[in-house]
Amino acid sequence: MALTGRDWAIIPLMSALLEELTKKSRLLTAQEKATLARILIEGLDASADRNVEQLWVAESQRRYQAYIRGEIEAYPGDEVMTRVRKRLE
Repeated sequence: MALTGRDWAIIPLMSALLEELTKKSRLLTAQEKATLARILIEGLDASADRNVEQLWVAESQRRYQAYIRGEIEAYPGDEVMTRVRKRLE
């Protein structure tokens, strides 16, 4: 991934640690980058809902019921993961 003009403009503002982490992050696999992104985003949102697990359970139940009613279509997990991996490349 090449740096754009905008990226080069902010590099002088980076701390040495941020610059080192940026360089090292480019060596990570797509899955490692996704995990790191999740960790960083969770760290930014101090007001994250404490009941997120319950909310995801409710959402999954809502989606399952929609599937049972024929309102949404299901796709094989392998196909979904292949699509996601292509988007992350």
